[in-house]
Amino acid sequence: MKTLLTTIACTLLLAACNKPAPTESVESLLANPERLKEVRAQCKADHDKAGDALCNRASEATRRRFMGSGTPYTPAPPAAPASAPKD
Repeated sequence: MKTLLTTIACTLLLAACNKPAPTESVESLLANPERLKEVRAQCKADHDKAGDALCNRASEATRRRFMGSGTPYTPAPPAAPASAPKD
């Protein structure tokens, strides 16, 4: 009985240690620029530790901050060349 309780206690302790870090969405990073800056610094310092998922979300949030709504660039058509005066 004592062994069973010890095993259960150890299992629960290990399970508590392996809690996943809270995940942050792109939108939450957009809303909190200071946190975005921290996450980008973590990704730059140790990408493997921060993880691909978090670094990709930080990258997407940075892209959205820079590009805005993502409206495509539509340049005006080139102007027609001026015709030379006829003599």
